[in-house]
Amino acid sequence: MNFSDTLHENPIFDSIAREADKLSVQAYVIGGFVRDLVLQRPSKDIDVVCVGSGITLAEAVGKTLQTNVSVFPSFGTAMLRTTHDPNRASGTDWEVEFVGARKESYRSESRKPIVEDGTLEDDQNRRDFTINAMGISLNAPDFGELIDPFDGLKDLKRKLIRTPLDPDITFSDDPLRMMRAIRFAAQLNFDIEPDTFDSIVRMNERINIVSRERVTDELNKIVLAPTPSYGFKLLYHAGLLDRIFPELIALKGVETIEGKGHKDNFYHTLQVLDNIANRTDKSPILSDNELWLRWAALLHDIAKPATKRFDAKVGWTFHGHEDMGARWVPGIFRTMKLPLNEHMRFVQKLVRLHLRPIALTKEQITDSALRRLLFDAGNDLDGLMALCRADITSKNYEKVQKHLRNFDRVERKLLDLEERDKLRSFQPVITGELIMEAFNIPPSKEVGEIKTAIREAILDGVVPNNLDEAFPLLIEEGKKWGLTPVKDLSELRVSALSTEDEKSV
Repeated sequence: MNFSDTLHENPIFDSIAREADKLSVQAYVIGGFVRDLVLQRPSKDIDVVCVGSGITLAEAVGKTLQTNVSVFPSFGTAMLRTTHDPNRASGTDWEVEFVGARKESYRSESRKPIVEDGTLEDDQNRRDFTINAMGISLNAPDFGELIDPFDGLKDLKRKLIRTPLDPDITFSDDPLRMMRAIRFAAQLNFDIEPDTFDSIVRMNERINIVSRERVTDELNKIVLAPTPSYGFKLLYHAGLLDRIFPELIALKGVETIEGKGHKDNFYHTLQVLDNIANRTDKSPILSDNELWLRWAALLHDIAKPATKRFDAKVGWTFHGHEDMGARWVPGIFRTMKLPLNEHMRFVQKLVRLHLRPIALTKEQITDSALRRLLFDAGNDLDGLMALCRADITSKNYEKVQKHLRNFDRVERKLLDLEERDKLRSFQPVITGELIMEAFNIPPSKEVGEIKTAIREAILDGVVPNNLDEAFPLLIEEGKKWGLTPVKDLSELRVSALSTEDEKSV
């Protein structure tokens, strides 16, 4: 098979071919770009292997394209970025990595290889899977010709993940390849060839030598797959999930007492994850939070095993699992080497609040309850509502539709209340600073209690959230603590306006 016409559409390949010819080296595009080219999937990463110095070839191509080249001499690699448009005024950004052909050998206690110069055949032998071992020549005599020693093209057509060499050796050498096999299967909706999968089962304990960061990077790609449950089921049956995410495994199973059982929370969680992945109403607001919304789906019921109780009257209960789960989130993120920043706090908030909208659909909805949800969810309300909709996993279609209609009703009321009260960015007009100024007191328990009382009154609709109407309540709450105001309303109004002006600068 020849891809010369397709490669000529991108000037970068002609530039590489010319410079390889000048240097008298063999050069090939190899790996994921070739796989995606056959599958007609978009790809911006190009790996080029040459029999010789990849760095020298990269520098020559970079000079021709007038673009900077990043060199990594300890790895024998170099990288440049360019665009599809030779004038670089517009077009697709491309990242091109150059490396010399090499062969590798491994020690049992490490996945870091001992590297030597090698041939193209050596380089293809070291590849993880047959579909990633295909190369395309960039040399003039056979430009565009596919080099496929392990029938990767056939495996692509059969939708099969298979190692080019003995899978036990492949996975023992680099155990991360076990995660990659499952990740590719999930991303491409491929099967893993039986001997290859059996090897993962045999070798799964080798994953323990891989750094948590690398494992989590692959896990995140599975989480972001079109149907992530497929990847997690493969991880489970391969014995990998128990090693890398035991908290999720703990959800599995159904216990029955007196004829009363509960749903299998492992498979329920995976269904919620799929529902999030395949939701039709994908809000642009959530696009940057997609990974973390899916993590919230994974963790929303994570504390159910720890809170599971049997009640003879009502059956199985999981009271407080949302609060306990929220408390677990930082520890899980820390173990997984996930970021302990606003992404973690987003997941934690959704886990803690995921039952609240559901409760609102089952009772008479009060403005007070809606205000509290808006206040607690803030700008993450869209993510919370997406998670709650995904959490409906009944096989009874009518029951699902009934719950969704109830959510529609709650959302309409939330939008109406938000329009009136602007509660997503709600901050009580009576701040701690104003309380201290009004009574001339330092930071103290009294300040916190007064602030909380005023906030609760605003959320309950007792007083509007404006200074004029909240001031009498401030005075009243102060009296409960034996405090007398030293400033009147007009003086506090000036202070409040000054504070707002400072915030806007």
